Amino acid sequence: MGGQSRRHSEGIATVVSGILRAASICTSAALLEAPPTLAEAPEPTVLTADIPAEPLAQALEAFARQTGLQLVYVSELVREQKSHAVPAGLGTPDALARMLEGTGLEFEYLTPRSIRILAAVAEPPHAIMTDTFSGEELQEVIVTANRREENLQDVPITIQVLAGEELRELTLNTINDAIKYTANVTYSGNGPGTGNIFIRGLGSPGTGNQSQSTVAPFPNVALYLDEQSMQFPARNNDVYMVDLERIEVLEGPQGTLFGGGAQAGAIRYITNKPRLDATHADLNASYGITAGGDPNSSADVTLNLPLIADKFAVRAVGFVDRRGGYISNVPGTISFDFPASLPGVRQISPVANNANLVAPNTNPVTYGGFRLSGLYRFVDDWDLLIEQNYQQMQAEGYFYAYPFDPNGHALQPDQITAFTPAYTKDRYESTAWALNGRFGDLKAIYAGSYMRRHIEAQQDYSNYVARGAGTYYDCIGTGAGYFNQTIPQLQGKPLQCYAPVGAWYDSVQNEHQSHEVRLSTNEKSRVRALVGAYWEKFVINDNMLFNYLGIPQCSPANLAIARAGGADCLSAVGPLPGTYVSDPGLRENMNNAFGDDVQRGYEQYAFFASVDFDILPQVLTVTAGTRRYHYDEFEEGAVWYVADHGPLIVDQPNGTCTAKGLCGLPIQLSKSESGFRSRANLTWHVSPDVMVYYTFSQGFRPGGFNRTNAIVGAIGVAPYCGPALKDPRCMSGGSLFGLNTSQNIKSSGYNSDNLINNELGIKSEFLDHRLRVNASAYLMRWNDVQSMSVGLAGFVGAGLNPYVNGPSYTVKGFEVQLMARVTEGLTLQGTGSWNDSKQTDIPCLKSSGITPLTPDNPTPAGQCITVVGGRPFALGVLNSSAPFSSPVIFNVRSHYDWQAGAYHPFAWVGVSHIAASHNEPANFPDGNAPLPADLAFLRYKIPAYTTYDAALGVTKDNWKVQLTGSNLSNSNAATNISSAQFIKATIPLRPRVLALLVSYTF
Repeated sequence: MGGQSRRHSEGIATVVSGILRAASICTSAALLEAPPTLAEAPEPTVLTADIPAEPLAQALEAFARQTGLQLVYVSELVREQKSHAVPAGLGTPDALARMLEGTGLEFEYLTPRSIRILAAVAEPPHAIMTDTFSGEELQEVIVTANRREENLQDVPITIQVLAGEELRELTLNTINDAIKYTANVTYSGNGPGTGNIFIRGLGSPGTGNQSQSTVAPFPNVALYLDEQSMQFPARNNDVYMVDLERIEVLEGPQGTLFGGGAQAGAIRYITNKPRLDATHADLNASYGITAGGDPNSSADVTLNLPLIADKFAVRAVGFVDRRGGYISNVPGTISFDFPASLPGVRQISPVANNANLVAPNTNPVTYGGFRLSGLYRFVDDWDLLIEQNYQQMQAEGYFYAYPFDPNGHALQPDQITAFTPAYTKDRYESTAWALNGRFGDLKAIYAGSYMRRHIEAQQDYSNYVARGAGTYYDCIGTGAGYFNQTIPQLQGKPLQCYAPVGAWYDSVQNEHQSHEVRLSTNEKSRVRALVGAYWEKFVINDNMLFNYLGIPQCSPANLAIARAGGADCLSAVGPLPGTYVSDPGLRENMNNAFGDDVQRGYEQYAFFASVDFDILPQVLTVTAGTRRYHYDEFEEGAVWYVADHGPLIVDQPNGTCTAKGLCGLPIQLSKSESGFRSRANLTWHVSPDVMVYYTFSQGFRPGGFNRTNAIVGAIGVAPYCGPALKDPRCMSGGSLFGLNTSQNIKSSGYNSDNLINNELGIKSEFLDHRLRVNASAYLMRWNDVQSMSVGLAGFVGAGLNPYVNGPSYTVKGFEVQLMARVTEGLTLQGTGSWNDSKQTDIPCLKSSGITPLTPDNPTPAGQCITVVGGRPFALGVLNSSAPFSSPVIFNVRSHYDWQAGAYHPFAWVGVSHIAASHNEPANFPDGNAPLPADLAFLRYKIPAYTTYDAALGVTKDNWKVQLTGSNLSNSNAATNISSAQFIKATIPLRPRVLALLVSYTF
């Protein structure tokens, strides 16, 4: 029965394929019925408008509309070809010749009004080569960094581009895949979709760990899928890269045109748009093996269908990618044995093991989704593009490994001892639209988008419970910590401790809406202008739970008593204080000990403008632009925790609980920020193939808040709170963490930080466009950097570490990009960068103080707060580098293709290297030094590493087969090291992968 079903499906597929191929052939044959006689003389015609570089079929369509000429060609000839840009005013022969440069096509007149396009006849090879390089010139690369289509070589900023065919050939599908072939870009993640992207060494702490959706600052690298913004704090939106035209990496501040998220740069995913002129489909499938892990498989399909000739077309792409696991959870135990609060008494817990979770290759990840887009052309100059995206990523297990288990026993590479299940589920849906048109010489675009993203994650937190801070809550009775001190009815009872097994769980809902209008003048005028307006709203709802056994537990019997107004159940809570609550009901999970229920976000509007003036047309150009922005930022909700013991009271008029049971600290914070960010360029075309430029640009990212009930408006200072724990605005006593007891350790928030960039660059091509050399040098000043205030005393705030505006950095750097067509079949290319990041000042956390001074308030207003030993609460170390700031990054690739009869074999080899860096700023405690048990956020050196990739493949007709090897040396190098889960964890490279890719196009 199964065999018949498969044969039936194969038959349907064969019929559908045959119909589509027949339709394509018939269409081409109909076009070829033009008169066979050559024209005696063509009619003179000139282009009335520019035709940008674009897919050749679209360029030919525009050419035919403008000239009224009939073009005759076989669709196979122009498929996947790119045209050269053609300016208005060129005559028909010159314009068409320019358009076809580098395509291997030529044309001839059939009649005065019809032209045939055909493959050029190959010339015999020359006996003597006149120079070292030979073969075709390098392809022109078109980018939209300035919100208009331009040749990469004409844009006065540093840009890296990975074309769609490169992405497919290099098997790059996620941002982690792509980073190894983009110099000057680093990543801080600890698994799929759990980190930040950094450009030019402008790194900062923060990955997708506990509470990061609430507390982490917004990223300083913008992510765009076409026109829609996709960035997110500490959890990069990992767009699966399929059916893309290209990826653009725009380096340096892009704040004028791309806003607050583009302080250090922007990464833009540009999708292939529907084509009005051709039916086209791609099928791709792969299967691979992972060294020491489980196999991998993927499949994707793309279909382009013109539904109304020259009017309406749709394009659909679907994909699924399953990557096998390679991290094994090995047997282990966990417990604690610590001195209690009474002399001679010890807290000793039962021993827990992970027997039910022991398994090999526990971290598979699956990507799946689709993109559906439709393009409707109303008239020649107006069209509407609508795009719907859906993507789901599900990662199981842990993507980091432990050098040692909780008892100090050494583990093998790619091993972990975890005691609770872990997973990350990340789903987003987005709708985006773009209306493009012209009013005479004025080009207009309206772009909008709406996105919903849901993240659900859980990870092991047992090492926190077993180390210092967790044991404070894990015992009751004589000699216990927190509960023995605060719950009278538990004092004098025998000491009792629970097994230290726990987890944290995070559920995040994100909504992001944006609207933008841009107007631009004729791109060929001597004075060119672009103006626009932007509005967006970004909202994150974060429901964070820290799940480990409460004391006493919410057993069914105790829960029944608690719900009836009785005693003895700590893990049940009613509505939390605060203006926002995601779950207004009674919370009854017996394992909940702490949590956040927070909504944060902002609304912003902005106006921007940019003007280009040709001082000397096509030689010397000056550009100036600015952006006026306004942010209204907010954070609302509550942080809740075990505060007391006794009956719950949930019948208050305001719907909150009172001083019994689990109660929380309300959060209701808001502020506004406004300002200008500007840029200027001077561009000099020394010759048609050499351009030098100077760029001045400013960037910023918006500020935010800390999880606190501190005095509203206390930005960058620690407000006076009175004696420790007595003022309800204080979350915890300063003396507990080494600060003066008169101070709250948390300021309410932080403002934007700012970047100023000065850049000199050159973009050049030599040897008849077969050698491309682009280079840039830059000096950047990064001011008031948003920093986590971990002080000299170590771990401050029991997981509630505040962010403040901290030190400033100077970054000096140099980058070079090379590409050469050595012979007709051999291409070499590479990029490399050098960065020198240094902290230039040492600010401190200051007191807001009161007057007059009292013994509880020894620090006057505006003075540095001191920690143990009278040392100031310093932020950073002079001349130290920023996190994830690798001084040297480079990659080199070579590609060779040749012809063997009807076959076209090819091969490529790639090498990438990243130098050593650190995961945290220099003032963070050294993770390799002897430290107290309750420290987290430790500083580790991430060693340098090099990876090697290669592939061998062949194409014939519509088929392509490729064998690819990634991480061929099977390096176990760490891409990141973290102690955020209270144990050292390394995030290793994925082991060697060998994969076979098969593609079919029709």
